[in-house]
Order: sequence, then C-alpha cells, then structure tokens
Amino acid sequence: MFFIILCASINTAYAEGDLWDNFGDTNVYGQKPVTDEEFEKALESKKGKPKKPKDKLLRNGEAFQESNETEVLSKMPAELPILLVPANLEIKKDVILPVGHYQVKGVKKDGKIFLQLFQSSELLASVPATETKDDFGEEEINFVRLIADNDNQAKIIFGSLDFNAYAVVKIAQ
Repeated sequence: MFFIILCASINTAYAEGDLWDNFGDTNVYGQKPVTDEEFEKALESKKGKPKKPKDKLLRNGEAFQESNETEVLSKMPAELPILLVPANLEIKKDVILPVGHYQVKGVKKDGKIFLQLFQSSELLASVPATETKDDFGEEEINFVRLIADNDNQAKIIFGSLDFNAYAVVKIAQ
C-alpha cells in the first residue's frame, strides 16, 4: 500500500499558466497567440465598417458605378424568384428572349413598372408590366410564373413585397 502511494506522489505535476505557454511565441500553424485585450480591440475596430461586396453586379457587360442605384441593388435580397421560359419569347420587335432560366426583379421607374430578367447578374431584358392588386392565387409573397394566354401569347406574373404585376409577351414563332 505504501509503495502505491509513493509511486502516485512522484508523478504529480503542477501547472503554471495555461496550455498556450507550452507553444512559445507561435503555435503549430505559425500564428502568434493574442491576448484577450488584443482580440477585443480587433473586434471593436471591425464594428461599424460596411462589408465590401465580393461580386459586382453587371449591366450590359459593364460594372455598375458607385451610386444610389448600386446601394439599392446591394440591399436587394440575394435570392430573386426564378422564371423558367420553355419557349422563345418576343420582348420587342426583333428582340427574342431564348429558352432558359431567368432571375426576375420588379422595378418601379418614373411611375412605370418593369420586370427585369437577369442571368448570372447580367440584365438581358426589361419588360414593361402592369401593376395589379391581384395576387394570382399564389401562396408565396415573392413569385414569378409564365402562364400561357393563348397559342401566340404568354403572361409573366410577378409578385413581391412592394407590388404585384403582369406582362403580356408574344411567343416567338
């Protein structure tokens, strides 16, 4: 019994400081440890600074300039509703929107409504639309759908927190 107590007491170690003391001036990854005060100071210096956007939105292949317009776009939700276009649509005379998927953003400009269709942040078309109080029976607040009106026309219906609208477009032959 005495021998067991003696062996147990010989291997006793007392810690002075914390585990970071064992690493010296740098850790395994070559980083210097920081004190709590330095960490808090770094956090305080980052507060209040606006985040810089990583991606610049493009319009017609050119980057937006810093202006009120880009401020509005930067506050816009990242997820715009997506419209599936299963047939070529004639937006204007000689302007055809090909089959594909498009993100749609509704815009009020000079008292008029436009549905802007984007692919990978590039504006491909801006379709004049008519504002309506009709929610088209949709359960979601933000939505966009393409509904066949007849053999020659389709209706793009759009809804957002700001307004609901629709645009009638021709199906290209």
